[in-house]
Amino acid sequence: MLLLCSGSKTRAHLLKKYGINFIQKSCDFDEESVKTNDPYEFVTLVSLGKFKKCLECFKNYDIVAADTVVSDGKHILRKAKNKEEAREILLKQSGKEIKIITSMWVLYKEKVYGRVDETIYEFRKFDNNDLEEYLDSDEWQGKAGACMVEGFCKKYIEKVKGYESTAMGLCIEELLKIIGEENVN
Repeated sequence: MLLLCSGSKTRAHLLKKYGINFIQKSCDFDEESVKTNDPYEFVTLVSLGKFKKCLECFKNYDIVAADTVVSDGKHILRKAKNKEEAREILLKQSGKEIKIITSMWVLYKEKVYGRVDETIYEFRKFDNNDLEEYLDSDEWQGKAGACMVEGFCKKYIEKVKGYESTAMGLCIEELLKIIGEENVN
């Protein structure tokens, strides 16, 4: 049985959508302990830290752990702590190209796999009224960069390069290559 070591509802939704058999549990890892401004290094170190904590917490499972960040090319756009911060982060993405970077670590059949995948989006400028409605909905909470490509941001996508699942927090297409068909309903 695959253990999704994450509290993310979106990652769980992706696994369900693709018919992957799993259970979901998580261990605490202090993301603030990772000190780097490079988004690729940050997401790799955080996902690896989560993975190692999960290996300590849960024995006898195949494990997948992941982390996702958004980058505007200059900054790591993390999860917003409040509505004002979410607005600020989203305005950095409005009318711009962003990279959504997901790193995952997988223990499967006693082998460890590590990956970093990215999806690049170019967004049209966000409509201010639409942005305020999204902020009021609180759907941005818990989302890297307050970005929801399957929701609010979807209608603003001009160009995309990469998998939507990567942008949603777990590159399912690559995970399926690792675990094969035996874990799929």
